[in-house]
Amino acid sequence: MKRITTDVAIIGGGPSGLAAALEAAKNGVRVLILERDFELGGILQQCIHNGFGLRYFKEELTGPEYAQRFVNQLADTNIEILRGTMVTDLKPDRSITAVNKGGAVMIKSQAVVLAMGCRERARGAINVPGDRCAGVFPAGLAQRFVNMEGYMPAKSAVIVGSGDIGMIMARRLTLEGAKVNAVVEVLPYAAGLVRNRVQCLEDYNIPLYLCHTVTHIHGKDRVQGVTISQVDDKWRPLQGTNRYIECDTVLFSVGLIPENELSQRAGVELSSTGGPVVNELCETSVPGIFAAGNVLQVHDLVDWVTLEAQRAGNNAAQFVKDLAKGATERERIKVIPGDNVGYVVPQFVDHLTTDARTQFSFRPKAPDENAQVQIESGGSVLAKRWRPHVIPSEMINVTTRLDRSAIKDKEITVRIVPQPQKEAQ
Repeated sequence: MKRITTDVAIIGGGPSGLAAALEAAKNGVRVLILERDFELGGILQQCIHNGFGLRYFKEELTGPEYAQRFVNQLADTNIEILRGTMVTDLKPDRSITAVNKGGAVMIKSQAVVLAMGCRERARGAINVPGDRCAGVFPAGLAQRFVNMEGYMPAKSAVIVGSGDIGMIMARRLTLEGAKVNAVVEVLPYAAGLVRNRVQCLEDYNIPLYLCHTVTHIHGKDRVQGVTISQVDDKWRPLQGTNRYIECDTVLFSVGLIPENELSQRAGVELSSTGGPVVNELCETSVPGIFAAGNVLQVHDLVDWVTLEAQRAGNNAAQFVKDLAKGATERERIKVIPGDNVGYVVPQFVDHLTTDARTQFSFRPKAPDENAQVQIESGGSVLAKRWRPHVIPSEMINVTTRLDRSAIKDKEITVRIVPQPQKEAQ
């Protein structure tokens, strides 16, 4: 059995793992990346469309181009990389068990960054009734087939859900000669970014059925069609609204699930969103284990993933340096989602200093216009930001300095409220 000792171990070599590793290495610590695929880049390798890097690099890149910029930086570092290596266990003492073609590998690290990303929510997770026939795929799998493997999975398709991957695949299949008959969304608005709805659906005249759901998938050996129905405000199908659509393929784009099985094995506490509970340093409930990227919260832009992972990598390296100094005293301040806020990351603020700036990331529960984001404590507003519109598909990031004396009862609330009329003008 091979044994490796390192300072910071990064589980995952996607955009978050690469950014965390490079940032940690800048602090002079030893860094090891564990990647289960045969190449680095994660999901970006199959995202050949453009639109990446507008915030971070200030230019428009494809997914592979964005990933390659970070891969190129590895050549100037001493970061060790193990590709084709599957992590099978993570313990609270930050010891890792992995396997690859050489056999079992035991890694002893002083800090760990979780960067495993997400997997897709499939048909079974939302209980779509119908026949169990060929031609039913998660949209991301179909994307890999087309963009990386060179297989065309459909001639005529219906896409369930209007997530970003679903809308992007609607355009991709159209460009490859397939007919996309419908994108069916149970919500009264598209679940993905506005730009994807415009560029992928409207520009290609692909129908989007809002407030609809698939009530049956038909087919014996292969999908032959689907029945869709309109839904009420509680997502229940309405009788008399059934409509049959012929197709040979059904793609599901109904959300992502953070891959946190390893996190649970290490005793990491998870939040209601499926990601770890973290403080403002991206540190989980287990000291020395950090999390960033889609394993922490589902991001809509890879640029936000990079910035978040850089914080995690830097703080993981600082944790290693501070180990010799002993444990630091913490003053745990709870962060609570308020009006029209689904969740907030971080869930706690532990190391509040006068010169530190804390970033809060969150998503609204419902769309709104002319809204004000407020960070409050004990009824006092600590920070506020105006937003012309908010939608659940676009994550909001607010960075501010917090005054310790203004925080009451060790609680902070983040809420989205209607903008006062005078301020709106």
